[in-house]
Amino acid sequence: MERGNARTTTKRAFVALLAISLAVPVCAQSAQVSGKVLTRRVALISIPDRQLAVMDGDDVIATFPVAVGAAVSPSPTGEFQIMTRVSNPTYYHQGKVIPTGKGNPLGTRWLGLNQKGYGIHGTNAPKSVGHAASHGCIRLRNRDMEQLFTMLRVGDGVVIRSERDEQVVRVFGDSANNTTLADAQAFPLAGGQ
Repeated sequence: MERGNARTTTKRAFVALLAISLAVPVCAQSAQVSGKVLTRRVALISIPDRQLAVMDGDDVIATFPVAVGAAVSPSPTGEFQIMTRVSNPTYYHQGKVIPTGKGNPLGTRWLGLNQKGYGIHGTNAPKSVGHAASHGCIRLRNRDMEQLFTMLRVGDGVVIRSERDEQVVRVFGDSANNTTLADAQAFPLAGGQ
């Protein structure tokens, strides 16, 4: 009789696991059908403001000062997606390799975009933040980049705006940073980024 009870218990456990495994996809499908689609976060970058805001829907979670592309190497504009996340990146540029560490122009974190060669990263030139000083990438102070890194994932969006539209004004305020592109002369490109 005990052997029969063990089989019955095993069958019940199997049926319960089967029911759970079948219910999970059904729940996920019904969530999509009901219009509840998971939203991804977006990093909104204003080139004139030299600011980055992490957006979750219409909510601003955090803002950070950034360095943007110099006049000779402007940051790309448009909508992008984060494709890679790298802690302690190695820098590669035109035959130059700089390992992770204090002299690395990418700082301590890299978020690579779906436009080859461009990303959001830390820097070994923190005084460049707030200016148009990079080869087109978006730079943050390392401590800010480390915080941003925890907030964004692969697949999250990045919107880079070169003009102050309604959304930029709503997020960053009425007046842009008055730092001009000429500031790039005062902040040489640190290692090319």
